[in-house]
Formats: sequence, C-alpha cells, structure tokens
Amino acid sequence: MEAYFDRLWPIYRSMAGPGFRQSLSIIEEIMPTKRLRFETGSKVLDWLVPCEWKINEAYFIDPLGNKHADIKDNNLHLVSYSAPFRGRISLRELHAHLHTIPSQPNAIPYVTSYYRQYWGFCISHDEYTKLPDGDYEVVIDSEHYPGNIEVGEAVLEGETDQEILFSSYLCHPSLANNELSGPLVVAFLYNYLKEAKQRRYTYRFVIGPETIGAICFLSVRGDHLKRKLIAGYEMTCLGDSGKFTYKLSRRGNTLADRAAVLVLRDSGTDQIVHFDPSNGSDERQYCSPGYDLPVGSLMRTMYTCYPEYHTSLDNKTLINFDSLAGSVALSADIIQALESNKIWRNTVQYGEPQLGRRGLYPSLGSANACEGKTKAMMWLINLADGETDLLGIAEKSGMSLKDLIPLCYELEAAGLLEEVGHHDRQ
Repeated sequence: MEAYFDRLWPIYRSMAGPGFRQSLSIIEEIMPTKRLRFETGSKVLDWLVPCEWKINEAYFIDPLGNKHADIKDNNLHLVSYSAPFRGRISLRELHAHLHTIPSQPNAIPYVTSYYRQYWGFCISHDEYTKLPDGDYEVVIDSEHYPGNIEVGEAVLEGETDQEILFSSYLCHPSLANNELSGPLVVAFLYNYLKEAKQRRYTYRFVIGPETIGAICFLSVRGDHLKRKLIAGYEMTCLGDSGKFTYKLSRRGNTLADRAAVLVLRDSGTDQIVHFDPSNGSDERQYCSPGYDLPVGSLMRTMYTCYPEYHTSLDNKTLINFDSLAGSVALSADIIQALESNKIWRNTVQYGEPQLGRRGLYPSLGSANACEGKTKAMMWLINLADGETDLLGIAEKSGMSLKDLIPLCYELEAAGLLEEVGHHDRQ
C-alpha cells in the first residue's frame, strides 16, 4: 500500500484531466476497472459535466525576485481549476487571490474553484505576512478544454445479483488521509475479495471525482442500484490511527448500517454519527431522496474532526500504513457480517436442547459454566426463531459476530440449527 501511495502522492490531480487519469491507471494495477466517460457539457441529473483542466506551471515572484507558491514545491499552492493568468499586479491586488489559515500559520490550505472562473494561490499564513510591498509577477499556465469526467467501475460477480457497493474518490492533490486512503482501501479490498472462493453477493467498486463523479455514476447506474443494492459504503479518511467512525445512511437502519454498527461495536468503538446532507462525501448523492440508497460512510477520524484536514499537514506523516491495512481488514469483517446474515431456526423449539449429550456443554456445572462460547451458544439457540436474522441475534444478545458466525455452523452440524433463508432486504 505504501508503494502505491508513494507513486500517487506527487501527481497533480483534480476532478478531470490527465492527473486524474494517470492516478486511476495506477489504481487499476490493483483493481482493473471499466471507465465510464461523461462528455463535457452533457447533462447528468441536475448538473452539467465541466471541462477538463490541466496545469503546466504556477507561481508568483515578489519585488525582490523571490519565487512563491510554486506548484513544483507543493500541489496545494494553486487553487484547483484556476483560470490562466499572466501579469504584474500590486500586493494589494494579489491579496484578493491569496488563501491562508491564520489559525494554522504553517499550513497551506486546499481550495477549489470548480464552477466559477477564478485564479488564486494558497500559502502559509507565515509566508503571507512576510510578503514585501510592491509589484508581483504572476504566472498561471493552465488550460480548460472539452473532454470527459471519468469514473472507474469494477464488478465481482456473486451467486446472486444483489449488490454491495464500495465507493471512494480520487480528485484531491497531495492529501493523504482525506484523499489517498479511500481509493487504496477500496482497491485492496477488491484484491482481497477477488480471491474469495465463494461470494453470495455481487460487489461493485467505484472510484471517481468527488460529487460530480457520483452524480455521473448515478445518472447511469442509479435505477439499477435502487433495484439491486442491499448495502453500500463511501470510504474516506481511513489512514490515520484513530478509532473507526461510521456515518449512518439517510434511513439509518439499513443492512449496511446494522452490519457496520455491529462490527464497529465488536472492534471496541461506538463512534456512530447520523446522516447529515450538509457535511460529507458522496453518501450525500447516494442518499439523495430520489435514490435513498442504503449507503453509509466508513472512516477513522472523521473529516473536519482533525486539524490537518484539507491542509498540507494531511501528508504522509499523518497516516499509518498498519492502520490503512486495518481498515481493509475491518471492511472485510463487514462483508463477512453481510455474507453470513442468514436466518436460522432452532430445531428444538420446546425447552432447551440437551447440549451435554452432544458434547456442547461443560461436563461440570458451576456458576461460571454458561460463559464465553457456551453463553453465545445459548443466546443463538434461543433467538434462532426462524424470523430473526444473525445481525438481529447479535444486536439483541450483545454477542460478537466473530463468535456467533462459526457457532451457527457448529450447531448446524450438530443438527440443532437449520438455515431458513438470507436476509437480503435493504
């Protein structure tokens, strides 16, 4: 994962253009995709597809001949999608085009202007306060031209056509946790799942530019997802060392929500936040009222909740590659929870089954006899009523899914449980 990170980090990406395509090509070495293309000017839902953008060079030179905000030093120095500009202007005029964070004087902010013609630079506030008075030479060699928004899509077929979605975005330059952690986790999760010997569900993986990419994707896949999607996750901010956080879907009680909440509970965190259409990533598009898809968002420390967010401080020093690998592992646990969410029926409905003669109960009775595995077994037998799914059993009992899942098959082998179906509803 670190090797791919190092290759992706220096690329100047934005929502459309050569940097995005180059980045997606690197991700495709792990997760081959079909590229969906949406032509500039075409209408997608309520939006119009914008032009592509390419930056060749950008900087400004002060009256003493010192160069500032060179994108060769940091990609964040230029406001993304800046219009081209060359000329000499006063410091006062330049101030209207400079962005800083006074409360973080050493950080370079990340600023975009996708849908308004504008040019600007981002610098540290410390540098801003030291700019000498006088005239400045400004150089922004950028190009806007007709092209395409591109979205990468990969599908792993399962035994059924009911789907689980993992989505992320790849449009921010030089942001580690907020940008590269999401697509790397999605790609390596694909790599893990493709080796699975058996998949009940079909898995769809999507990587595009944030917001406009999801809108483009929904314009061609939205109706299909309304029919087939049982769970989905927007993946972002998964590389830091914080505990996991889960943002509920718009409905708040879908299979996606229930599985994620239980897996996070079992991992030792209860950081669950409610859906908020005013703050978030592409789950806002998936959960727009016309689609209302069962899509939540999986994170570690939530965006806006760590001070490095959308600044140059969100760099490689902020993330931990063991944490990134752990995010893949926890996502795999969520998949296992969904794949294992069967409805079981206890074959002994009247009174408890005699576990001892089946070798399933401690031979010596004591006050602590019904602990651990035995306790989980007793809960499983009692709640396996032919109507409650496995997630419901875990919710009601407080037992870990990692304990309950193998017990189901052990009790089935002992003739005490029988599978009566899967819970496949959203």
